[in-house]
Amino acid sequence: MAEDFTKAVEDGLKLAKRVYLGNDRLVAAAPLPSPVMERSSSTAYLPTAPMVYAVISDPAIVDNPDLPSYQPHVHGRCDPPALIPLQMNAVELEVDCYLDTALIRVTGSWRVHCVMGSRSCDCRIAIPMGEQGFVLGVEVEIPRKSYTTQLVTSEDGKEMEKNARPENGGFLKPNIFTLTIPQVDGGTNLCIKMSWSQKLLYVDGQFSVDVPFNFPEYVTPAVKKISKKEKIHLNLNAGAGTEILCKGSSHPLKEKMRNAGRLGFSYEADVLKWSNTDFSFSYVVSSSNIVGGLFLQSPPVHDVDQRDIFSIYLIPGSQQRTKVFKREVVFVVDLSGSMSGKSLEDVKNAISTALSKLSAGDAFNIITFSDNSSLFSTSMESATEEAVERSIQWMNDSFVAAGGTSMLPPLEKAVEMLSNTRGSVPMIFFITDGSVEDERHISNIIKKRLESSGSLYPRIYTFGIGIYCNHYFLRMLANISKGQHEAAYDTDHIEERMEKHFNKALSTILVNVTIEPLQNLDEVEVYPSNIPDLSSASPLIISGRCRGKFPENVKAKGLLGDFSSFSIDLTVQNAKDMLLDKVLAKNVIDMLTTEAWLSEDRGLQEKIAKLSIQTGVPSEYTRMILLENIEGPKPKETARMKKGIQQVDNETQKMVSRTIPLQPLGIGFGDKTATSENVQPGFNGQKPPDAAEMFVKAASSCCSSMCNKCCCVCCIQCCSKLNDQCVIVLTQLFSAVAFIACFECCSQVCCSGDDG
Repeated sequence: MAEDFTKAVEDGLKLAKRVYLGNDRLVAAAPLPSPVMERSSSTAYLPTAPMVYAVISDPAIVDNPDLPSYQPHVHGRCDPPALIPLQMNAVELEVDCYLDTALIRVTGSWRVHCVMGSRSCDCRIAIPMGEQGFVLGVEVEIPRKSYTTQLVTSEDGKEMEKNARPENGGFLKPNIFTLTIPQVDGGTNLCIKMSWSQKLLYVDGQFSVDVPFNFPEYVTPAVKKISKKEKIHLNLNAGAGTEILCKGSSHPLKEKMRNAGRLGFSYEADVLKWSNTDFSFSYVVSSSNIVGGLFLQSPPVHDVDQRDIFSIYLIPGSQQRTKVFKREVVFVVDLSGSMSGKSLEDVKNAISTALSKLSAGDAFNIITFSDNSSLFSTSMESATEEAVERSIQWMNDSFVAAGGTSMLPPLEKAVEMLSNTRGSVPMIFFITDGSVEDERHISNIIKKRLESSGSLYPRIYTFGIGIYCNHYFLRMLANISKGQHEAAYDTDHIEERMEKHFNKALSTILVNVTIEPLQNLDEVEVYPSNIPDLSSASPLIISGRCRGKFPENVKAKGLLGDFSSFSIDLTVQNAKDMLLDKVLAKNVIDMLTTEAWLSEDRGLQEKIAKLSIQTGVPSEYTRMILLENIEGPKPKETARMKKGIQQVDNETQKMVSRTIPLQPLGIGFGDKTATSENVQPGFNGQKPPDAAEMFVKAASSCCSSMCNKCCCVCCIQCCSKLNDQCVIVLTQLFSAVAFIACFECCSQVCCSGDDG
């Protein structure tokens, strides 16, 4: 789908050359692709900032709505439709950073500058998001209409889901959300508010937020007279008792507010061209030691859970003197047939990098599995340079993808090999791209094995590739073992994300973390239920709910790398002005969904759906829809309402005229059929086309291949000079040639198909 999108934008930029901009213009409407774009054509035109596109099926409607150019009529249609990037008139970015999360809001104005005033077209919104981003909502205002996204329960959306088309809205890539607004008139201004959430990056003790804000040149209005206002607002809340040191910013921000642990910045300017770089800001919470705190907040009035909300954070600090634990590591790698190609090469490279970071006092082993299991060594190997080289050579020889997916035996073997660990932290890195039938059974078996392994039992760090594996099963394995889960839904980023995951685990500095006296509170619930270890490569965020008076003195305790005891007092802060429920919602929903998957608890699923709708965070048990609201006078009688109107808002006088279903936004619970058939992982796995699709594709490919041989503009200029008799002869000739060519292609399709 990403490649199709890129091709559609490329076609749209070519069509945009038809738009006459007049003599008083500042920039070209459609500059030629740069050499960099040509080298990476599959991603050249993917959005690098919030964008809006005119969806053009009929090229004849493309023209300046204010200054018609009366160009020759263009015959034919664009199939698939071309996408012309709309020009943007204003943009405002708001970024609120809390704990390890950033809440992003972008408000902008775009104009349908490329469609005749008497015609209309669909407009497609594209929202690229940063690290682990997920969309929270979109609002669109146009004359006499408005559109808003809304979450409904899966049951309410089940009937509508049958009519959900990919072009309505959904994920183009794991980090790009798209939404289509139907039939907007040429010359219309669209006022759009879009919001999403994403994670802050944490590298070498430094927090940073990176927001896609790199606008291509062709979205800048071509007319010089239009004023272009660009605004950015940034707010940070790192907690009381912390000192924030700013390290860098991509844009010239001015400090507006500074309090204990809080900062505010803003930027506003009239610009000739929109921002051509992503917005980034980095800062350090100054401390050489572990620091922590606790945010406490009363629940919102309409919260489905009326217990108090709390969040505990531990930040590792620079940790220059803190000893990292000795490690005993077992890599458990899926070698089923679907792992062939790039996926397996990336896994091998990431494991090789991780092995190179082990010291001589560490130990390791590698287990592979498909239908059967294989071991690099029958026992744990010391991580000497010679042993690491032998393991890399073994991977080069043995990593051959073939067969099925049998998970339990290798997991049991890994736990067994680490059962007698002393003086080090045992870790299992479990890597797979598939889903199997007995995942609940595997979870229960592994849980029992870990419970009998002592206080420092093996941590399972799971890594899921693509969308065919059950990420909630993998999250459950991580949760029951105090490990963590990571995923690469898009196979383009497997090695990068896996190396980061390995590095986080191998940098553990505090284990067996406990929070006292949480256990003495009434109706307390903690997410995750088993608190993971603290790594020098990442802060640790724990959230929960409780009832009753929260204690004034709270301590975090654990064991350091030399197995000495550690304790720190946590400052309790009242988070009145923080959207704590939204900041924590994604993590809570993921953990509750993991428990609901394992227990198959219907009541828990309903609780998740209510929490999802309340916070606006998508879940597996909700569906996103788009509501179209038509403004008008308050109707006196139901009989006078237009057909299809479902409800009336008496205050705003907006009537919901129709509901547009979007594609499911959840990742699902794995695909066992795709796993058994060894379908390679990827974000957009497509089913094989049926006979009818093959027939249409063959015919359209044949015709398009002929059309691509000549330039549309050249044909128009040439044909305008021909007399009527010549045009008739050429029309008959080309029709006959096209019929013969299409018939030949279709015959090949029919002959290559089966008897059915």
